[in-house]
Amino acid sequence: MKKTILYCFYFFSSLIFSQATANLAFVNSLDEVNDIIKERKPSNFEFKNNSGYNFEILDAGINSKYSEICSGAFRNKIIMVSSKKLGAFAKIDPYTGEGYKDLYCVDVSKNGQLRTPLLFSRILNTKYNEGQLSFTPDQKTVYYTRSTKDISYEYKLYKAVLEEDSHGNWVNETLLSVNKENVSIENPYVNSTGDKLYFSANMPNSYGGFDLYVCDIKSDGELSVPVNLGSNINTSEDEKYPSLSKDSKYLYFSSRGHLNFGGYDVFESKILKTGYTKPRNMGNTLNTKYDEIAFVLIVKNKGYVSSNRRYGSGYNLYTAINDEVEQKIKGRIIDSNSQAILAGSVITLLDEEGTEISRDTTGIDANYSFKVRPFESYKISVSKEGFKSIDLDFLANRGNETTYLRNIELIPDVSKEYDVERELRLLADNIFFDSNKSNIKRELHRVLNKVIYILNEHPKMQLAIDAHTDNVGSDSFNLSLSEDRAASVLNYLIENGIPKDRLRSKGYGETKPIINCKDNCSEEDLQTNRRVELVIINKRKL
Repeated sequence: MKKTILYCFYFFSSLIFSQATANLAFVNSLDEVNDIIKERKPSNFEFKNNSGYNFEILDAGINSKYSEICSGAFRNKIIMVSSKKLGAFAKIDPYTGEGYKDLYCVDVSKNGQLRTPLLFSRILNTKYNEGQLSFTPDQKTVYYTRSTKDISYEYKLYKAVLEEDSHGNWVNETLLSVNKENVSIENPYVNSTGDKLYFSANMPNSYGGFDLYVCDIKSDGELSVPVNLGSNINTSEDEKYPSLSKDSKYLYFSSRGHLNFGGYDVFESKILKTGYTKPRNMGNTLNTKYDEIAFVLIVKNKGYVSSNRRYGSGYNLYTAINDEVEQKIKGRIIDSNSQAILAGSVITLLDEEGTEISRDTTGIDANYSFKVRPFESYKISVSKEGFKSIDLDFLANRGNETTYLRNIELIPDVSKEYDVERELRLLADNIFFDSNKSNIKRELHRVLNKVIYILNEHPKMQLAIDAHTDNVGSDSFNLSLSEDRAASVLNYLIENGIPKDRLRSKGYGETKPIINCKDNCSEEDLQTNRRVELVIINKRKL
């Protein structure tokens, strides 16, 4: 409790924020949605919830008729900006008609509700408007904004450092050199590695109104020359309130431009080495026809957002919980000529910049499966010995939970010797039988029909069908089972027009294992030893 008092200073008891109903979910009415569609919908924009996000919006528990806006976290507390009027003689901002904004810190209860706000710092709170702030990862330096003496809506950017061994004593306040006359710098946000600072500003080189900028943070805490985030992010309207995902790979911001429901909407853009992807609206479970601003993630799928949806004037603070939309891409790797499935193929999922995300080697079913993110671009790379490697582009172009089915065909590398022999070996890898059975399953017909095709293409070819088992069971049983399986394949080929004198079948039981694991076999070892081999007998005469 002592530390809490040192970090935050209590309101007067008569001026405590009113407690709103806990866990109150906000949902647009049907009439409101229809109004949005009729009045705001551009012809090329879907207003359905297909954004790839599905938010539950809950009252944060501290809202009043004044504005409450989240600004991040400090030492397990939420820091917010509020225009709560303090006392009958509190100074009123003539621009907003509300009290001048101060910084507050808020504890979070076990059920996720915010508790009574406390003033954050006697040093950082002044008689002027306090804007948002952001801390470096070690939480020893803070970047913050404050209005000027004469213009309550024009903010300047400062930094301060936390005094060693103190409990919230911020020292060395510095007005930073990026500030310009008649320019308001707002909404600072430090990335997770502490080397970049994002903010909004109405600089002379903006695309219109407020744009988003980024600076490098130097070793001494000073900032490099601001860089405009460019036309992919900034529009002729206002862009404000930048924040980042916990891994700093995604930029979130509020914009009056882009395709939106009205007012400020929250957007997301992926940060690439080459710039920023086209922003996408984060959907109608978060955004409304009112203003949604200051979306800040606290953990991966939970954060806070402020909106004036309740009264249409002052901003209220909401907890925004995102139920992640699950998507995956899956399929099989297939030989383009024989249509045989290709076990042992190496398939790699990469992001659009070529960074590896995941890698897999296909099993006996040649299946692959990767999780993907809605509206992300990917590259898929596949390789297998004896085949030409392939690189494919893939866009997860849906916003709802879905599975994209993509079978990938590999082209045989015809430069390999004995190409026909390789084709037969690949087909043999797909001849499987049920446990302890030797009858031909319907699923095998497609594979054996490819064998028939190859034999017809090479009428002089003579083929040996050699069947093998694992070492589970008695030697005599396994020998008999392998002979029956080899005979089943032989008979299928004869029944489908292949002369008997071109074929030979033999069962070897468990006598010729590929992996001699004896009594210490894994399931994978056993499966490897259970096989049918198709061997060209007269290879030199072809």
